[in-house]
Parts: sequence; structure tokens; C-alpha cells
Amino acid sequence: MPYARNRDYFGFVARMVPSTTTILFVLLSLLPFHVPSFGSIAPAFALMAVFHWSVYRPDLLPPTIVFIAGLSLDLLNGTPYVGLSALVLLLVRTGVLSQRQVFSHRPFSILWLGFFGAAVGAFTLEWTFVSLMQMQVLPPRPFIFQTLITTACFPIGSYLLALAHRAMPALSA
Repeated sequence: MPYARNRDYFGFVARMVPSTTTILFVLLSLLPFHVPSFGSIAPAFALMAVFHWSVYRPDLLPPTIVFIAGLSLDLLNGTPYVGLSALVLLLVRTGVLSQRQVFSHRPFSILWLGFFGAAVGAFTLEWTFVSLMQMQVLPPRPFIFQTLITTACFPIGSYLLALAHRAMPALSA
């Protein structure tokens, strides 16, 4: 009997790792890097978490958690476009799920290239939406720079997420 409770507990812990790390990466996304002549730009660590878990364990990161993560990001950032990050993260999750077999069990360079494509799509969507809401074409330079910074930080985020993934107790399902 104690063995069954122990197994249930570790199964619960394993199921919580993707959600917990995604929320932690949302908080990490709020930390700005101060770059001369750009002000403060924060890499989109939440995007990294959604991408990683959508490739490796999409069953443990449901769309509701992705939506909550995106909404939390917008609310904590104080952006006037509440819900945009949730939409972008859900679209990235959907896109990655459709191409999941391309990324899983491939070299890291393929995963990194796929993440770059997802980041370009995500930030292009954000730039387009914000430009439409402002009723003017915004300069794309900050969005491009954030895409490059986020992509450059991806190996660090991916490494941390892979450590968390490996540390997950084996699921008893």
C-alpha cells in the first residue's frame, strides 16, 4: 500500500514539471536585459518552455496551462494587449505539435533552427498585431532584436528544461 501512494505521488510530481517550469520561465521572461541603445529587452523564455514541452511532452502541457502562462505574462508585463502572448503561445504550441516528428530525436541544431522559425513567426505576429492596434507600421528593429536575443538564449533555456525533463520521476502510466 505505501508503494502505491509513493508511485502516485511521483506520478503527480512528474506531471507537474512541465507546467511548473513553464510558469517559472514566464517569470524569467519578465527579467529585462539592459542593452545599450535598445533599452531593456527580455528574451522570451516562456516561448522556449512552450516549444520544448510541445516537442517532448505535449501531453503534460495542456493548452489551458499555455493560455494561463501567456495571460500571466501579459498581466505581469503590464502590456495593453492582454491576451496577445496567450494567443502567440497557443499558436506556437499548435504549430510545433504539427511538426513534432521533425524535431524529436534529431540533433540540437535542428531543434534550434525550428525554434528560430517559431520565434520569427511569434514575433512577426506580435509586431503585426501591435502595428495594427497602433494604426501605424512600427519599426521592426526591436522585434528583430528580441527574436535574435531569444534565439541566442535558447540553448541555455533548452539545457535547463532538458535537466528538468531528465529529473522527472518516471511516469507510472
